[in-house]
Amino acid sequence: MLDVSLLGTGGMMPLPYRWLTSLMLRYNGKSILIDCGEGTQIALREKGWSPKPIDIICFTHYHADHISGLPGMLLTMGNAERTEPLLLIGPKGLNRAVSALRVIAPELPFQVVCREITGSEEEFSFEGFRIKAFKVNHSVLCYGYSMIVDRGGRFDKERAVSQQIPMKLWNRLQKGEIISDEGKVYTPDMVLGSPRKGLKVTYCTDTRPTDSITANAAGSDLLILEGMYGEPDKLEKAKENRHMTMYEAARIAKAAQVPELWLTHYSPSLMRPEEYLNDVRGIFPGTVAAKDGRTVELNFEADDSAE
Repeated sequence: MLDVSLLGTGGMMPLPYRWLTSLMLRYNGKSILIDCGEGTQIALREKGWSPKPIDIICFTHYHADHISGLPGMLLTMGNAERTEPLLLIGPKGLNRAVSALRVIAPELPFQVVCREITGSEEEFSFEGFRIKAFKVNHSVLCYGYSMIVDRGGRFDKERAVSQQIPMKLWNRLQKGEIISDEGKVYTPDMVLGSPRKGLKVTYCTDTRPTDSITANAAGSDLLILEGMYGEPDKLEKAKENRHMTMYEAARIAKAAQVPELWLTHYSPSLMRPEEYLNDVRGIFPGTVAAKDGRTVELNFEADDSAE
């Protein structure tokens, strides 16, 4: 089960009814935040979630509406007596940006670890999931992210028995562990079938349409893209400022063949994004004009295996 909550959907500045864009993902006891603009803490509280257990914060880029909430978030974590290290992931310049912001949050009871992305794509592996960063096209260096939860094949009891694999090792092999026992080496592929479909969420804001977005969105259960402008006459402005319209986001979703698209990162001038949905859904029917706090629980496809 993967919980996905779009905490805020605003771009440029927070509004009384719209916090700045941030996304929270929760899987298997881990919490991942993507972007941390002003108001993210309040959005978390409104959701009923705590910032203390956040394990990873990813940044798309270092414009203020995507990172200015970080110092307050760090201080709140510290006041909650957090001691576990916090991992930050972001484009080149992350160390410099975080060091500057920490002038107002200098003393923390936990370690802050920064990992800067190198190259046009980079993947970070964790227990049970992966985060892939991919470069997009904004006015500054900017990345989109996919969170991928892989799912191994079904456990094959008959294969395990036929190979005389001790029953005490079955559970560990099913979890992907390579085991040496009494002079023999046992690998997960000895007891597992072909990998099954996992879960994938792709998130990207502040960019012009790029092939990298379409390629990385493919296979996603949910695609979240900026729809900064819905007004048809704002295309040239979107091009000038390296942003994307709702219609361009819909075309990407259609090309990537995803089941659902959530729009986010609206311009402050875009008061009612839903007013443009009819035309946008004409391009991609699965489009949602997301509002703050929109949440979904993604589950693995059902089969007859025991998990």
